Amino acid sequence: MELESDVLSDLAKLPAEPPVMRDICFTCERPRTVCYCSFIPSPPLNPKNRIIVLQHPAEEKRCLRTVPILQLGLAAGKCLIFKGKHFPGLHGDLKSILNAQSTLLLYPSASSVDIYNISNQTEPLNLVILDGTWPQAKAMYSSSPVLHNLRQVKLLMENTSDYIIRTQPADGCLSTLETAAICLAVLENDNSLREKLLRPLKAMCEFQLKNGAVSHQSKEFLIKNNSYPKLVGKRLNKVLKNAHRITNKDS
Repeated sequence: MELESDVLSDLAKLPAEPPVMRDICFTCERPRTVCYCSFIPSPPLNPKNRIIVLQHPAEEKRCLRTVPILQLGLAAGKCLIFKGKHFPGLHGDLKSILNAQSTLLLYPSASSVDIYNISNQTEPLNLVILDGTWPQAKAMYSSSPVLHNLRQVKLLMENTSDYIIRTQPADGCLSTLETAAICLAVLENDNSLREKLLRPLKAMCEFQLKNGAVSHQSKEFLIKNNSYPKLVGKRLNKVLKNAHRITNKDS
């Protein structure tokens, strides 16, 4: 009886009405107080080339992602997203894209060439980008032999990411949105594409910072400045080596 009384007492303390839920934007699926839709290009941009995103399933679970911004900023059919751990998998329409001569893979391999050398192409290109952490991207590439046959390009950047509310592995690492925006600007020879596509990202980061988020430095920066206490000894050396590879300095 005493236990029953305690349960009833706890129930009596519950509010009579359910808590008020935040109003959500149906387009960006963010709370309307931090909605970035007003910063999305209108009408959506319609470049000659298109982006093909191969997304690791774990990436979809992240609350602050940049691929939705990319898809909203581009016209229908200019940003295609395929989810999985190996490709083409069950995506029948992806198979024809990956077999096309006009398809490029953005991947920092020994044979990849600077994307700046691919500009001024007359034929529209498909640029495949792997969306996930660096280990996830390597795993997707390794388990997808069809990707190994694609012409591979790389993007050499020294600038830090504008995606400052998420920690990047190294200083030259960029989010999927930033990578796609810069590559499109290069392929289209139109730097305004980069500015327009990144405007919502900058707005989202600004909203988050105003609501309690903190600005993040890359792991590489923190390690070099002895501010990343989780890594010591051999593990530290391994991380620094991987960060070096990600920035393509050895390519």
